[in-house]
Amino acid sequence: MELSIVTAEAQGRVHADSAHVPGEGESAFGARRLRGCAARAQARSSASRAGVQTGAGREPPAAVRTAPRCSTGVGFAAFVIALAAPGAVRADEGGVPFWFSGQYSSMSAVPPTPGWTVTLMPYYYRGSADTSTTFARGNTLVTDLDTRSSLLIGQASYAPATKVFGAQPMIGLGWGFGSNTTSARISSELASGVVQPETSDSVRGGTDLYPIAALYWNSGNHNAMTYLTGDIPVGAYNAKRLANIGIGHAAIDAGGGYTYLNQSTGVEASAVAGITYNWRNPDTDYRNGIDSHLDWAASQFLSKSWQVGIVGYVYYQLSNDTYPTDGAVGAARQRLLGGFRSRVASVGPEVGYLFRVGDKTAYLNVRGYWEFWARDRPEGYALFATLDLPF
Repeated sequence: MELSIVTAEAQGRVHADSAHVPGEGESAFGARRLRGCAARAQARSSASRAGVQTGAGREPPAAVRTAPRCSTGVGFAAFVIALAAPGAVRADEGGVPFWFSGQYSSMSAVPPTPGWTVTLMPYYYRGSADTSTTFARGNTLVTDLDTRSSLLIGQASYAPATKVFGAQPMIGLGWGFGSNTTSARISSELASGVVQPETSDSVRGGTDLYPIAALYWNSGNHNAMTYLTGDIPVGAYNAKRLANIGIGHAAIDAGGGYTYLNQSTGVEASAVAGITYNWRNPDTDYRNGIDSHLDWAASQFLSKSWQVGIVGYVYYQLSNDTYPTDGAVGAARQRLLGGFRSRVASVGPEVGYLFRVGDKTAYLNVRGYWEFWARDRPEGYALFATLDLPF
């Protein structure tokens, strides 16, 4: 089967992956950002798709190029839930990182077609953590968490026709709107010692902003990319709330990816890895440790339009969180929480579909992630849909 995708039509990408869209887990815990939509974001989800040229000068299926590129990533996570807070949960504050895990999937490193692309990414996450895991929010500790997040993240990206260092450049900005509901079985105020048997909180509002810049290279079946994204903390956030959409602090994430796309056989495989650096949360004086993440996908085109495959992600915190340890509250926080590091992995199915919109090729990708191997953060499942529309 020869994939004949129209190169010029493919599209851009959001991660925000994005984001950290926003994601991973973005949600309350997964949310780690579509960050770049540049996001979830990637949400960025998958990367988009650009029209890659095939060895014989043929372009890949346009559809392919349109694949999602949400890097929102980049940050979405944020949205999700920012559960807790300042202190610590074991691991990223409230168990919520900036990177939106899962924002990149198939075609992540395929160059985008020059021009404008709008990416939309609906996202849903449901996760929980039992009483064996303690999260901190401000001066309050919570356990036995249950969180639900629903988000719609959008990213506008532009790929100029002029190449830089032989690569196709792309810049974009992601933002979204959504809701989060988080409940905890036990809530304990560190300063007063007051314990509440059960508490719940809900919030609706906008996410942080997820800018992203990337470079894409292509050589036959091989594609590579590098990106830089971050989180501008302007979303709905209140350090006194149990549920949040923004993460309350700035972050920057850098990484790179590779995609193998065989135009003749329809075989595709992608992986994007990166590192996140977090600034201190000014409202809680809490700083998340350095995070690492890997989004991956493997798929097969069944025709020029339909694609099926498997996707997954791995998130691992490399360094401890830091926070004030002076005074009664600081001492209690250090004794009960310490410097923990979160982690999680996931796997699930994906389906992709390429279709024409006028003289352009659009791309729809739907996928699900079931989490496991979680530590010091919620564990659950996430559902994504990414739609790339070039114009």
